[in-house]
Amino acid sequence: MPIQILMPALSPTMTEGTLAKWLVNEGDDVNAGDVIAEIETDKATMEIEAVEEGKIAKIVVQEGTEGVAVNALIALLLEDGEAAGALEGAVDTALASAPPPAAAAPVAPVAAPAPAAAQEVAPALAAASSGGRIFASPLARRMAQQAGLGLTDVTGSGPNGRIVKRDIESALTSGAPAAVAAEPLAAPATAATSTPMPEGLEPAFDFEPANSMRKVIAQRLTESKQTVPHFYLTVDCEIDTLLALRKDLNFRSDDYKISVNDLIIKACGVALRRVPAANASWTGDGIKRYHQADISVAVAIEGGLITPVIRDAGGKGLETISSEMRDMATRARDGKLLPEEYQGGTFSISNLGMFGIKQFDAVINPPQGAIMAVGAGEQRPVVRNGALAVATVMSVTMSVDHRVVDGAIGAELLAAFKTLVEDPMTMLL
Repeated sequence: MPIQILMPALSPTMTEGTLAKWLVNEGDDVNAGDVIAEIETDKATMEIEAVEEGKIAKIVVQEGTEGVAVNALIALLLEDGEAAGALEGAVDTALASAPPPAAAAPVAPVAAPAPAAAQEVAPALAAASSGGRIFASPLARRMAQQAGLGLTDVTGSGPNGRIVKRDIESALTSGAPAAVAAEPLAAPATAATSTPMPEGLEPAFDFEPANSMRKVIAQRLTESKQTVPHFYLTVDCEIDTLLALRKDLNFRSDDYKISVNDLIIKACGVALRRVPAANASWTGDGIKRYHQADISVAVAIEGGLITPVIRDAGGKGLETISSEMRDMATRARDGKLLPEEYQGGTFSISNLGMFGIKQFDAVINPPQGAIMAVGAGEQRPVVRNGALAVATVMSVTMSVDHRVVDGAIGAELLAAFKTLVEDPMTMLL
């Protein structure tokens, strides 16, 4: 019996992905461990390997297909010596018996995206002709709505006849008739309606469909602001001594290059060791208090951002932190981070100081209990012993989940951080 190759879950929160590229063709022989395809998730591009040896008999989901649900059938493999006749009816049988889509692991108190419509097995055109639902990806529906294109006029080429992005593009190119009334996207029953702008009054624009990463960012951070009770604490830190220490350390060797961000990561890790009550997250019915500080560091990449994690930041040396951060930031921008390298942090840092931002309030990344927003170091007047002086000052704002950390604990953590930054040799002891 042909072996089913299913869409893998490449992270605990993954419910769907894009089958970016097949690295094999129908008829190719593969061995266990051979890389057969590339999958794009909301965070990275990952390779998937064959787990059995045999011959690629049928590719069910074509490369470039978006919104492929976890556990959806993507290909069939014939075992050694198995006749091609075994494929007869195998696709229909496999679709009917395929495991249900994997549910997202409860790593965050945020609703996971609904499983993609590709889980349905009825062909889209058959459904349309019988008056049933037309199966199309969310992106395809949005594109059709923007163009005023009726989905009943589009032939789906995705899994099981599902309409995907390329079908809409093909229909628009071929001049498919517009819908009398474009099919509306589903909206919550309580959502307010808005009056569309009269034709000709809306300024010209380019429409850029959201990629998987942007959809997840939009969903998670919207729900974070709606469901997490944020409060904010700000402190100013004088960093002249820290800058002098960094300069001295980098002068001593060419084997490493310590950044201000590396020192901030280290200071956060040590501060969380000193105030462990702040290293926590809300679970819905209690509080998790973590034994080590795993610091998620926001890195801007094309199309969004990602948060590589420095594990046990308080227990690592600056050279190690610098090396790990540089390596993961490079691979993050190339889309090559492994899921375990950007998931599971206990506290986040977002540093916009290099862009000249003086101070800002970051959005908490659930299920974490806090995030620190770091601004630029700049020359400011300060008062010392009653006299006016000039110092390099950096403003730091911490956004805190009030379900987990109260104001006094948050203030204690920021005080510990300020002490370490202003007297940085103490974080190295």
